[in-house]
Amino acid sequence: MKPDARVEGQRWLAQAENDLAFAALASREGYFAQACFNSQQAAEKALKAFLYSRGAEQVFGHSVADLAAECTELDAEFASLRSRAAPLDQFYVATRYPNSLPGGIPAQAFARPEAERALEMAREVMAAVKHRLAPAE
Repeated sequence: MKPDARVEGQRWLAQAENDLAFAALASREGYFAQACFNSQQAAEKALKAFLYSRGAEQVFGHSVADLAAECTELDAEFASLRSRAAPLDQFYVATRYPNSLPGGIPAQAFARPEAERALEMAREVMAAVKHRLAPAE
């Protein structure tokens, strides 16, 4: 593994951890749409961290499901994670834009159960990536 690849992967992972911490804070404070969005972002960036750490020069896209599929090409252990984390994709647009919903606004459309579910999925992605990026002993 190129040293630069590992460093870039760690940069993405650090930001993913920050996004996940903010998602948890948002959920505790009642900002459920933001918690859902930042959970999606944490999972997306964690998966990108894995891909960058494995030498990817550019990683495109925002779909957690698609990124997990790319990760599966490098590590079969990501296959089962893909289906469990894919629901995070629903939070990428709907949590941010009023015109993504048939009525109301995202701040009123998401509640604690969605935020907690999103956090749980993001934490699972984070744990899987951290496990695979841990230095070999």
